[in-house]
Amino acid sequence: MLKPSFTVQAHGGSVPDLPPNEFLSRPFCPVVDFLELFMTQRIESFRLPNGLLVVFEPMADVQSAALSLLVPAGGVRDAAGRCGTAAILAEMFTRGADGLSSRELCAELDNLGLQRGFSVGSAHITFSAATTADRLQDALPLINRMLTKPHLADEDFEPARDLISQSLMSLEDEPRQRLSKVLRQHSYPAPWGNSAEGELEDLENITPDHIRQHFQSFVTPSEAILGIAGNLDFATLKADVEAIFSDWKGQQVPQVTAGSCPLSPFHLPHDSAQTHLGLAWDTVTYSDERYYEAWAAVSLLSGGMSSRLFTEVREKRGLCYAISASLSTLKDQARVMAYAGTTTERAQETLEVTVAEVLRLHEGITDDELQRCKARAKSSLIMQQESTSSRASSLARDIYLLGRVVTLDEIHHRIDSLTVPQVQQFIQEYAPKSMVLVTIGPQPLNADCVGQLI
Repeated sequence: MLKPSFTVQAHGGSVPDLPPNEFLSRPFCPVVDFLELFMTQRIESFRLPNGLLVVFEPMADVQSAALSLLVPAGGVRDAAGRCGTAAILAEMFTRGADGLSSRELCAELDNLGLQRGFSVGSAHITFSAATTADRLQDALPLINRMLTKPHLADEDFEPARDLISQSLMSLEDEPRQRLSKVLRQHSYPAPWGNSAEGELEDLENITPDHIRQHFQSFVTPSEAILGIAGNLDFATLKADVEAIFSDWKGQQVPQVTAGSCPLSPFHLPHDSAQTHLGLAWDTVTYSDERYYEAWAAVSLLSGGMSSRLFTEVREKRGLCYAISASLSTLKDQARVMAYAGTTTERAQETLEVTVAEVLRLHEGITDDELQRCKARAKSSLIMQQESTSSRASSLARDIYLLGRVVTLDEIHHRIDSLTVPQVQQFIQEYAPKSMVLVTIGPQPLNADCVGQLI
């Protein structure tokens, strides 16, 4: 589904296409298959008395089932000076729960064939799981025990913190990932711009008591969202979820107060023959009526090997070895984030040409360009329809960002109805008024091409 890059919270920027998940096992007919898949889609939902909101999509043609549980305990909840608390907590959930040791808990889940994992983002800690349709409901009691009664023992704290530390230290060898992290910090006000994975210098300030306090304060059902998709009976699933999760208690979580962004341009010195540069500028959020026009604009800019940035900056001029742009949206804010990796000698020209291409994006858009964007989107929609994990994740994220589920039929219609004049108008109306510039390399770049936008 056309989704914001939550992965910017945890993974950096992805290309602005719909995320493919599984390949089709049958030939694709562009008209018939879309109608067959989308006309049968239905969504069920219910809320438990404790506040947990459950959204379910039955998928009768698959043999699997998956869930995605969003808990409002993400990195924005980390206290000042303790960035990384949520990341350590996410690592500790699997280290024993409700009388089961870590090994016993893992063995029980493995016996059910449950593929699972915790991840931390800005707003949420997310637990994702998938298995065969006949086993997912058997896994729910174990999932509930792991989520609501983790041991969070002192002896498990140091190993969990060490893993987070190692992950953060690995970024030192990955300038592109470091750039993504720093660009986000300069694009969104704190704490939304903070790294959900944590900060190395903050980890020593975190104690086991801080982890337990974070758990008690924010792992709560009042704003949690559970998305489930697969070949399951809704009535049976509803009864099981109500019986298993009704005892989950927790307090209301407070609203997050936003601070300010660091100043830009920003340069991070790095002794290398390469320079990595990142740009960010404002756009509309996923909830905005014009979101799909924004998506089309970014897809034209960086949606494949025929896109503007790839063609003009990389192929024609040979200025860089990698270039991309992605659409990143939080609930109330959104940015386009662009990246280029190049040699130090070509970095200045790469920056200037990239900015120029962004500013002239509205020029000369053809029907063929837009049709290629639509074709990629439709292909990914079909792939997503085959994936229970993708559907479960989309259900939960839609509810968080919009308060409702966007059906695949609606997305298909919105994409199909896009026109060249419509996209051109959006690009002109939402042309960057300013840009954030972050660079990593031996020396800073001349930022005049960015400063002149203001």
